[in-house]
Amino acid sequence: MKSFLIATAGAFAGLLLFFIGLPILVVAIAANAMKPEPPPQRAVIQLDLRQTISDQGSADAFDLFQGRALSVLSVAQTLREAETDGRVKGLLIRLPEGGMAPGAADEIGEAIRHFRTSGKPVIAHSQGLYASGVAVASYRIGAAASEFWMQPASSLQAVGIASEDAFLKRLFDKYGVRADFQQRQEYKNAVNPYLYDDYTPAHREATLSWMGSVLDSQTAAAAADRKQDAATLKATLAAGPWSAEEALQKKLIDKTGQVREAQGELLRRAGSGAKLMDFTTYRTTIKDKPAEGRPTIAVIGAEGAIVTGSSDNNGFGRGGNIYSDDLADAFDAAARDKSVKAIVFRVSSPGGSDTASEQIAAGVRQAKAAGKPVVVSMGTYAASGGYWVSSEASSIVAQPSTLTGSIGVFGGKFVLGEALSRYGVNMRELSVGGDYATAFGTAQPMTETQRAAFSGWMDRIYDGFVQRVSTGRKLPVERVREIAKGRVWTGAQAQKLGLVDRQGGFYEAVEEAKRLGGVPASQQVRLKRVPGRKSPFEVLQRTLGLSAVSMKTLAAAAWVLGDPRAQGMLDSLAQTRMQANGGGAVLAPTPFH
Repeated sequence: MKSFLIATAGAFAGLLLFFIGLPILVVAIAANAMKPEPPPQRAVIQLDLRQTISDQGSADAFDLFQGRALSVLSVAQTLREAETDGRVKGLLIRLPEGGMAPGAADEIGEAIRHFRTSGKPVIAHSQGLYASGVAVASYRIGAAASEFWMQPASSLQAVGIASEDAFLKRLFDKYGVRADFQQRQEYKNAVNPYLYDDYTPAHREATLSWMGSVLDSQTAAAAADRKQDAATLKATLAAGPWSAEEALQKKLIDKTGQVREAQGELLRRAGSGAKLMDFTTYRTTIKDKPAEGRPTIAVIGAEGAIVTGSSDNNGFGRGGNIYSDDLADAFDAAARDKSVKAIVFRVSSPGGSDTASEQIAAGVRQAKAAGKPVVVSMGTYAASGGYWVSSEASSIVAQPSTLTGSIGVFGGKFVLGEALSRYGVNMRELSVGGDYATAFGTAQPMTETQRAAFSGWMDRIYDGFVQRVSTGRKLPVERVREIAKGRVWTGAQAQKLGLVDRQGGFYEAVEEAKRLGGVPASQQVRLKRVPGRKSPFEVLQRTLGLSAVSMKTLAAAAWVLGDPRAQGMLDSLAQTRMQANGGGAVLAPTPFH
């Protein structure tokens, strides 16, 4: 029987390697073999923002497989490179019809504005901006271009910002479901849809406040780019919707035309022989600039929900989370790297685990103690746990439309015992030990004793959060409690409250890191992603849980199939293994994307 099980396991492992591992390896070999064509001598780059865009992109070599081919930071960085590339003669932007995250629009809008300083023309083309709630963000990007075009007969519906919530309390009452949750404090409204049948006064106040702030900052930026009065532009947009032809008459756009006409116009301006080039294709052609003699700024990225653990144990299914072990290791590596002068910590997170957040915050403190200033660059949001991990940085830079703060906690459970009993399901509990053992069972609400214990635990987490902010921001605890209460603020509001230091994007954070790290403002720096991108081998080994021997077998199989590049990949694997056996972190000298 034992031999049979061993043979069965071996056969299964072989099938897994052949049907899953080998195809991935072949794709990796093909990817390695493909060398991007250099841009033509006269190129017009086309940036299509109608796809899903992450904030930072993946750190893996297989990022294209994860639907993360384009990110806000890759757009900003690539446009910086294109500014000084003599082959790039212009930029065409395809605007999303349904809007995008306002914080992302701030970053991309600023990147376009900076690109225009090169004197190269930028046309933004829209096939319509529709009332998705954040269409004004798309308008803000279009306004940053040299010219804003719309397709004839399309519609401009950037009339404002809207939000919608489904309140479930009446449904729960009907079916006997009880939401047994606690909040710290009244503005921590994530669980309000379970507890109430309408907005509470605090929920309504906070939501309208940040929405109003975002609308003001987006329209102000658009007005500045279009050289118009902000109040007038805001009122004109709000009076819509407008057809493209009406928008042209009201000076909301510059021209109506099909996208092929916009492409043709840019190619004409670029000169004889000019060609269109996809943005992501152009991005792959960018070469690393010589870094010898340049001071190093480490870049640590964090995007998604904050959880404990490591991505090494989660493979392709890690779901875009921020793993606290990974971030702690990254800060440790950057702190010990003698070439690093300062750290830019890019955060785009709605929050998550308090213990995971504290582990990451400890990494920030470790880096600062090692003499490495940490500058946070906030993306679309850095709220709740996202603010926890940011609060003790040396400096915080946020976009005007970034959603941040939310200094508070919530927790609890759904009680399903009564609901299920209506359908003939009886839930019963057994326990040994203390009374709190059944506190999170779903059969019954918490007892008064359990609720008191849970409340004390919530208070300790909230008090710890407040203390972290008080220490990091050098604010009295009483002041933090006054402006916290779980309330979400925009970056523009947070700066006035002392929760962030300045408004701006990634490159403003880099400049701040240079200043704090003692690097002259005129000095060019090397941006070093920590950790570096994982190779296809590392991703495959992590995803399938393969040993080094199994990986070697896969590469050898490819070699047998006739691809000589497999030997080079074997050498890469051996090098990776040597680094792992040598101990300590290895920082790959790849550029930040």
